[in-house]
Amino acid sequence: MPAIRGASGSRWRERGGVSELLAIGVSHKTAPVEVRERLALPDARAANFLRDLRGTGEVQEAVAISTCNRTELYLVVGDPVEAESRALSMLASQAGIRLSELSASIYSLRNCDAARHLYRVTAGLESMIVGEAEIQGQVKRAYEGAMAGETAGPLTNHLFKAALATGKRVRTETAIGERQLSLPAVAVALAREQLGSLEGRSIVIVGTGETGELTARALADSGGRTVFVASRRRDRAISLARRYGGESVMFDELPRVLEAADMLVAATASPHLLLEADELAEVMLLRARRPLLLIDLAVPRDIDASCGEIAGVSLFDVDDLQAVIARNRRVRQAEARKAEGIIEEEIQRFAHWLGSLEVLPTVAALRVHAVAIAEQVVAENSGKWERVSSRDLDRVDAIAHAIVNRLLHQPTARLKELHDDRVHARMAMIRELFGLSVEEGVGESSADFEEPAASEELAASEELAEVRELPRPRR
Repeated sequence: MPAIRGASGSRWRERGGVSELLAIGVSHKTAPVEVRERLALPDARAANFLRDLRGTGEVQEAVAISTCNRTELYLVVGDPVEAESRALSMLASQAGIRLSELSASIYSLRNCDAARHLYRVTAGLESMIVGEAEIQGQVKRAYEGAMAGETAGPLTNHLFKAALATGKRVRTETAIGERQLSLPAVAVALAREQLGSLEGRSIVIVGTGETGELTARALADSGGRTVFVASRRRDRAISLARRYGGESVMFDELPRVLEAADMLVAATASPHLLLEADELAEVMLLRARRPLLLIDLAVPRDIDASCGEIAGVSLFDVDDLQAVIARNRRVRQAEARKAEGIIEEEIQRFAHWLGSLEVLPTVAALRVHAVAIAEQVVAENSGKWERVSSRDLDRVDAIAHAIVNRLLHQPTARLKELHDDRVHARMAMIRELFGLSVEEGVGESSADFEEPAASEELAASEELAEVRELPRPRR
């Protein structure tokens, strides 16, 4: 079984050919929230899903990124077609979606294109809000989760570390993160559009996780009165209330606090709806139909979409925020172009590293293949000479090896210099053209395919120069 040495020195193995990097997923650009929420992979579900995926045999390494805007799988596979089919079937099955319905929303990328996409995601270029900072932490946690679940490996280790370093470089060397707007901050901007000043407004935040806290932080200077509603972690709600000058209540008190609220922001990780239309309709009667603004930042959604049909209720989900986000897009375009330049610099480094995993064993296998043919031809003719000395046979052998060395010298040098993102395709073509099989241990270091030293070439040339005439083989 072939083995290729990764950046850390440990091996990553493939099953039938050289392994490939495969990225498949959906995002806010390809699928509506109704699809994304069904495909979402919260931490516990992601861990089990990745373990099951690794157990199929087609996938050697796996990392899953799941946010409100995307669910993506980064896989190291031997057969990308078979692995993609298996992964999509499993995604569709866990989401309860027919594969035919999912296919229109899925994108699939390989090798450097997959790496480039991850770099762009980590840098915030693929976010709904270009340049948002939260995605960097989300990518890091996804990678750490795969490490903890032992589904990551040498190639994904290198990939994610490089992507995180690239994201950090983008934020250091460009202003793409200045005046940045996270999803919670956009929600607050939308609230100001809908309600005017938030001074003295009663704002309910359901959810005590990261998004809930970021919303509270964005609201901190608004002058509003914040109520934190905890569905599970009451101690966390109390802590946030103390930090941001609000109050905390239990989840079963939500109908009561909604009677006086001007706005509710829902941001939990619950797999079930937390606010349904029937109960909200009752609350609105008690409010004498005083307007209520609902903003649902959760995926899967926390608020029943039918709530938006109730008189006096304005409901916005994560997709609705795109109109606000679009207004900030122009400001970031120039910085995004700078960021793309940085990403292309970094992807060339990754391409060089990824290519080296294939160039070394491929060139080694090509040299072994050529030498074997030369030796086979010499051996087939070993008993066909009419008059030949052992010295002459040594010279024939030297000629054969010299031809191999000179024939492969320039291709070997050129292959070693390949640094672009087409290395994988080129190596695959060479292996296919020559019918090469990368054997265990072949090409693990440059020493496996070093060409003869200059002194050896000179000695061989001097010895060959003494050959005047070779006897003709018998016919």
